[in-house]
Amino acid sequence: MFDKEIIANIKGLGIDMIHQAKSGHPGIVLGAAPILYTLYKNHININTSDSSWIGRDRFVMSAGHGSALLYATLFMVGYGLTIEDLKKFRHANSKTPGHPEVGTTPGVDCSTGPLGQGFANAVGMALGEKILKEKYRIHPGKSLVDFYVYALVGDGDLMEGISYEAASLAGHLKLNNLIVLYDSNGVSLDGTIDKTFTENVRARFEAMGWNTMLVKDGEKIADIDRAIMHAKKMSTPTFIEIKTKIGQGSLLEGQNTVHGKDLSDEDIAQLKRKLELPEEPFYVNQEAVSKFRTHIANRVNQKYMIWSSTYQEYVNQVGNGDKTVANYLFANNFDFDTFSLPLEFKVHTKQALRDSNQKFIEKLNTSVKTFVGGSADVGTTTKTYVGELGDIGPGQFQGSNIWFGVREHAMGAILNGMALVHLKPYGSAFLSFSDYLKPAMRMAALMNLPVTYIYTHDSISIGPDGPTHQPIEQLAMLRSIPNMKVYRPCDAKELWGCWHAILNSNHNPSSLILARNEVEILEESDISKASLGGYILHEETSPLKLIFVATGTEVHVAKNLAFEFMRNGEGGIRVVSMPCLEKFHEQPLEYQEQVLPSGVFRIVIEAGIASGWESIITHPKYMIGLHSFGVSGTKEEVLHAMNFSYEQIKERVFELLRPQ
Repeated sequence: MFDKEIIANIKGLGIDMIHQAKSGHPGIVLGAAPILYTLYKNHININTSDSSWIGRDRFVMSAGHGSALLYATLFMVGYGLTIEDLKKFRHANSKTPGHPEVGTTPGVDCSTGPLGQGFANAVGMALGEKILKEKYRIHPGKSLVDFYVYALVGDGDLMEGISYEAASLAGHLKLNNLIVLYDSNGVSLDGTIDKTFTENVRARFEAMGWNTMLVKDGEKIADIDRAIMHAKKMSTPTFIEIKTKIGQGSLLEGQNTVHGKDLSDEDIAQLKRKLELPEEPFYVNQEAVSKFRTHIANRVNQKYMIWSSTYQEYVNQVGNGDKTVANYLFANNFDFDTFSLPLEFKVHTKQALRDSNQKFIEKLNTSVKTFVGGSADVGTTTKTYVGELGDIGPGQFQGSNIWFGVREHAMGAILNGMALVHLKPYGSAFLSFSDYLKPAMRMAALMNLPVTYIYTHDSISIGPDGPTHQPIEQLAMLRSIPNMKVYRPCDAKELWGCWHAILNSNHNPSSLILARNEVEILEESDISKASLGGYILHEETSPLKLIFVATGTEVHVAKNLAFEFMRNGEGGIRVVSMPCLEKFHEQPLEYQEQVLPSGVFRIVIEAGIASGWESIITHPKYMIGLHSFGVSGTKEEVLHAMNFSYEQIKERVFELLRPQ
């Protein structure tokens, strides 16, 4: 057989990539190569000529620093990478970046690097598979969707708290399609883990409802193979601890220095002698590679043909021959006419936006097949729980409500995993706790994932809960994330317009910011214009002198101020509602100039800090916002203490308008 040759070649290529780049992580390449080899040789169902095959198994390199190991393996598997691609490891615009990036490298299913994120993404993928299996079922025994999710994790992944959050939920939900392989080498970046990480890891996973196994020697592929085969038969997720040696065969074997340090020429030479490889860089054993690829193709081809037949059966039986019934599974290209859904908006009635949003979520859940989500144990308060749609729970994946529990960080990363398997997921929390989701939101933006975060309790007006629950800097934080769109509608009509924009944004995450307090449905608000990000809500009645720009509930404040000015004989005031600053800046410059003409004095009113509004105002003093943490008290007391009551805002406007 070719086991020894391929494993040696994977190790050799990985080390050569790192040596050429003068950067990378040789320890995991040398220690974990047999794990990835066994996985791809005997278990992962893939088709290298159809890398986006939706029936394929998914693999997450949660230990993303092991990218050289992954790329070398993908080259051997035949995913279209070339030796030139490997030589460009860690160079700009290459197919082999420093950490795996989905959409950049064929065969990479998830961008990883921040430890623990990939673990939670894998949980999301596994949960997504369970949900999609129900949504795309042909009959009780057959579905268009049926795959396993594998992840390779290291000690660092398991130290991060997010992995515990995600593993806890996975065990509770009994995600038996999830198999986690633990590269257990006892060494982290700074030293041996006996200084920091001495718990019984398998016992911890057992306590969370996982099946656990131990492979005592990570060089024995037969033992790894048997463990994975056993895992596929289990009714719970499986955690396989595989004892390895970091930097196996290197002169630095077992030392923390081999984790992220390029090996010396001397070390590489002796290592290749041990591996029975020529000293030449980027050597490939063509005969062994050919046998390896043929073996994988023979193992998977029949499965691919069976899936193709299942796909045609689904199209015929469910879609009556219409292939569009499964289009969204193939690519995150979503085109949905939200405005066509029958909705009524009674002008001047009042309702909290979280209540309006609950009605919209129910409507969308019944209209959009892949739309699903939940909350971090606040669904009854954020109003994202819709009981009529049914719950997702252990062995029950037909519903629409996901109970994430008090696990904000894991929720964010799990949503990313769900989006990676082409669901259109959402999750909710209080705006002040968006900080808990920040790492996952950043990864969603980096991966161009259409995840929606619904944040309620959007300002200091929530009152008595005090400063810990009153968001101040969170809007600015969200807007600072590249590729994140932040929506803060002023009423139910704008909210519906925002949902239209969100659902049809296929390559970015969105944050939807909602007021807890009741707001009036304005006569002037516009559903379709709200989806443009910003528009003129109140037109001036005399030559334009001043523009109020506002979001959310502050739009009502700006409108009232404009009317007060008008009653006092000054009609040159325009009110611009800006539900999404990022979306507004995507519009043609002519439209932006029409809404916000150059040279006209502008004042922004928003319950947050000024950062992020530099494109609209010329100086922070023209931002009427918040500058410090809040206080505990009634709504009125808090607004007054923060200099943000209506009368105080009006006085601040007059002060800005007074001649200097």
